Amino acid sequence: MILFGGMKKGLVLEGGGMRGLFTAGILDEMMENGIQPDGLIGVSAGATFGCNFKSKQPGRVLRYNLRFKDDPRYMGFRSFLKTGDYVNAEFGYHYMPKELDVFDTETFATNPMDFHIVCTDVDTGKPVYRRIDKFEYEEIEWVRASASLPVITKPVNISGLRLLDGGMTDSIPLQYFQSQGYDRNIVILTQPKGFKKTQPKIMPLLNVLLRKTPKVADAMATRHIMYNQQLDYISEQEKLGNTLLIYPEGELPIGRVEMNEAKMRRVYAIGREMAKQRMAEIKAFYSI
Repeated sequence: MILFGGMKKGLVLEGGGMRGLFTAGILDEMMENGIQPDGLIGVSAGATFGCNFKSKQPGRVLRYNLRFKDDPRYMGFRSFLKTGDYVNAEFGYHYMPKELDVFDTETFATNPMDFHIVCTDVDTGKPVYRRIDKFEYEEIEWVRASASLPVITKPVNISGLRLLDGGMTDSIPLQYFQSQGYDRNIVILTQPKGFKKTQPKIMPLLNVLLRKTPKVADAMATRHIMYNQQLDYISEQEKLGNTLLIYPEGELPIGRVEMNEAKMRRVYAIGREMAKQRMAEIKAFYSI
């Protein structure tokens, strides 16, 4: 799926927890319109929701979140108290996609679109990038790690690494994807234009809670600087014409871990509508 002249089409998805339902709505519209880039890179919810784009399962993200939103096995403080993970690792990432709302592993593996994710190395405080070619146990753990928020999730141990949420160190990995040869990228954000991140007001508390992982504490303390620099960069790339930005018109009406059905459906619908409004632009951008 390489464009003439060797140009590669990329799709970059930031995280945002349940704000990612906005992204899911856009991706479903893109799937239904037969749009697929050469590669996708997702961070946090961009990874956990974006994998359904490679498996070609429109509607699945909203469906399973609605079905299990009140199930204590899925996510919540009961899971956190029982397992140390706000999202139950075994149920949410392994049992549910295998038995209850089946993830299409065969389509994922045979789809030629590359799928990349970003995690954070707990011990170095640096981003770790991984291409996921199949969706078996270890690969699922990489995706889980990308969305594992500090404090409410234990580090995920994979291949000698301790990993957590990729959004702490590379929230919008456009520069990384460009370094991998993706010249023409659509970037989907879950915050409106003009948004600027600030340091968490609870940073003193986070420093205490993260005292055993000081590199993670450092990443959290400086994340707003990194994020705002990335916003400036993607804006510059948009002006150069090689990047198309898609973002909500206003603040999305849902919290990061909020599981209110009406709000979930609303945010997903906002994404769908945004994609419909910009579909001609999306198609033209990828066809150049």
